Amino acid sequence: MKARSTTASRTERLLGRTLGAAAAAGALAWLVTAGGQAGPPAAEQVTSARAVADEAPGYAVETFDYPQADEILQEQGIALKRGDGHITLATCATGTGQLEIYSRVNQKVCFRVTGATGWLTLEVASVYGVQTPGYATDLDMTVDAEEKSYEVPANSWQAVGQSADPEGRPHMLVEIRTSK
Repeated sequence: MKARSTTASRTERLLGRTLGAAAAAGALAWLVTAGGQAGPPAAEQVTSARAVADEAPGYAVETFDYPQADEILQEQGIALKRGDGHITLATCATGTGQLEIYSRVNQKVCFRVTGATGWLTLEVASVYGVQTPGYATDLDMTVDAEEKSYEVPANSWQAVGQSADPEGRPHMLVEIRTSK
């Protein structure tokens, strides 16, 4: 009998605690939904929420602008404008499979190419040649008021711009597109 009464008293205590906790939670819920005087009226709460929402930062919108383009223009004289991030300016290093653009003004400008496709708008003056990595590369250039395009196969060197022009005019590289 003693074992039974001990088990019964434990069960009663557990039941009592559970009911007490439930009653407290119910009272708290009633206060919140009944609009107890613990906070401002519901209309003021909505107004406050709107004010905070209006002050929140806006959505991030990708503009595809090249990061730190102003610094690169000042330091290297290369105007990097917009791109998809798959063609990025790199420090030239032999044997790295970089896209190399040869310019009479900037000498050699190198780009790291990743992904299946890529694009970059930029301005590199007096371009005369290109060495492509494992990507077919299309170059758009301007000379005077004309636009010229060059298709360069993957893993090749090709004369473009000033070297390919019968008059030897300086060409501005304005866009690079790559594909595997």
